[in-house]
Amino acid sequence: MYLTGFADEAADSLERQIAATKELGWTRIETRKLMSGNLASITDEEFAKVQEILAETGITFNGYGSGIANWQHPITSEAESSYEEMRQAIPRMQKLGIKMVRIMSFAMPEELKPRSWEFADEVVRRVSRIVKMAEDAGILCVHENCMNWGGLSFEHTLYLLDHVNSPALRLVFDTGNPVFNKDIRGEAPYTWQNAWEFYKNVREFIAHVHIKDCYINDQGKEVYTYAGQGQGDVERILKDLYATGYDGGISIEPHVATVFHAKPEGGQSEELEKNRFESYVRYGREVETMVRKIGFIPA
Repeated sequence: MYLTGFADEAADSLERQIAATKELGWTRIETRKLMSGNLASITDEEFAKVQEILAETGITFNGYGSGIANWQHPITSEAESSYEEMRQAIPRMQKLGIKMVRIMSFAMPEELKPRSWEFADEVVRRVSRIVKMAEDAGILCVHENCMNWGGLSFEHTLYLLDHVNSPALRLVFDTGNPVFNKDIRGEAPYTWQNAWEFYKNVREFIAHVHIKDCYINDQGKEVYTYAGQGQGDVERILKDLYATGYDGGISIEPHVATVFHAKPEGGQSEELEKNRFESYVRYGREVETMVRKIGFIPA
């Protein structure tokens, strides 16, 4: 087992992301925001700089947290941009030795969620094409239970795995995402998903884990917390992972100081930058304490 995280929540610059990672005593980053964009979209000059910085610091990227088929890409829109991101990412992943890419399965517009199964064949067709590109390149796709078709319920996730049916498709389970996503099964009104229920139904297919935690407030909005303080069943899930022999990555995605897809107004103040860095390090230390208490020995 190893510890890593979305260090773009600590800082925008790669240098500061590495500083936060080293302060934790870790050696890996799950890369997402990088330079002027992400691993697939940065310029060749920026990519060369990334290679140089990683070589100098000894830090590696354990995976690429891509935007492929994510919440920005509705199933009702074209899929070419997701295919193109995979095409652009693959050679750079290979150069950096990255063997895993986080993908999703296209967003479902709110009004179409009750009809989600009508889109199953198209979702499978699109995700199969993405996975085939990765498989041909020796890369593993891990699908995240987020705001996408496969994240609508554990049954949607299992259907996707069964019908894409490729050794290059496994799961990254996010402990916090079920808390603020509705369980789209049966008839409306839908209830919130349950993190433990989702986890135990997909456990055998999990190749990677994201640690996030939150609760739903009186206004029906998610409020992010440190791990173990919300409704994500974080410690219970980690204990079960340990008991069942899990030996993959555990990656922190705190959201306590900043949310990756929320754009702050007026830019980043010095105080906010300091808070981002410090809260990321605190989050990492608390998660490491939790996993060590359970019995995991981080690599």
